[in-house]
Amino acid sequence: MNIDFKVEHHEFLAKIVGPFDRNLNIIKSYFDIKLNLSKNTFITNANNDVKTLLVKLFELLVILIEENIQFNEKDIIYIIKLFEEKKSKNEILDFYLDRKIIITTNSSKIILPKTINQKKYIESINRHDLVFGVGPAGTGKTYLAVAYAANLLKNGKIKKIILTRPVVEAGESLGFLPGDIKEKIDPYLIPLYDALYEFLGKHKVDSLIEKGIIEIAPLAYMRGRTLDNAFVILDEAQNTTKVQMKMFLTRLGFNSKMLVSGDPTQIDLKSNNMSGLIEVMKILKNLDDVKFVYFDKVDVIRNPIVQKILERYDEN
Repeated sequence: MNIDFKVEHHEFLAKIVGPFDRNLNIIKSYFDIKLNLSKNTFITNANNDVKTLLVKLFELLVILIEENIQFNEKDIIYIIKLFEEKKSKNEILDFYLDRKIIITTNSSKIILPKTINQKKYIESINRHDLVFGVGPAGTGKTYLAVAYAANLLKNGKIKKIILTRPVVEAGESLGFLPGDIKEKIDPYLIPLYDALYEFLGKHKVDSLIEKGIIEIAPLAYMRGRTLDNAFVILDEAQNTTKVQMKMFLTRLGFNSKMLVSGDPTQIDLKSNNMSGLIEVMKILKNLDDVKFVYFDKVDVIRNPIVQKILERYDEN
């Protein structure tokens, strides 16, 4: 059956289909349908509901092309998910037209918010000194916070970046692990190092760490300090105790921003009732100076194959 959608401009068609048909293949995989292009017409065996959604998708992609906005397979999946959640074409278009660059990496790659909630997250960090990013892994909570912090440091708006997290997953005391404190904590902080290297370059990051301008330390080392002129990121906050969370939040000094990220469904403490993140979400929820940004499954953009694997595991 033909889809009631035609594109006369061959360059537009090529961008919709994607290099080596990547966009077309990701759509076919997502819906588990046949989808081919004959001249300037899409042909599919999809049902009417899917056909209607595909028309909306293709219409939106044409507008993005006209606005010179690039998109890839992840954008395709995200746009489909937004349409499935009954978002309007105008809502989705406004997101893509209104995104602001967070940072340009050391290799000239432009970092932009990839989802509507990511955009809200960055806007919240810009407006508030204390922001909580709460939601599943893979939503960009920590990655984007590090990007924002790196940009502030590059532009001289802060003097220091501090990255910290509780260390509980190994079930071992740091004191019993080999090496100095940096060697003990480093394996837990690899994602933070990777992000910093991407944004600033490895040589620059290593130099800034040596000078103390970038500090990476376990949460226990924050006790007794006041953190001025800094961007402070607490990662894996669901594994803080109530005492640790209170201690951390009261370190916030002047001309500083504090970002707390965590996933309440991934608590490794003995009891969920011990989690400082769970408690603080209740205590500070109505405080005007504090912003909570909640991420959900739609912000996790994975290959449709991964989605199908997870569905199969859920069935067994």
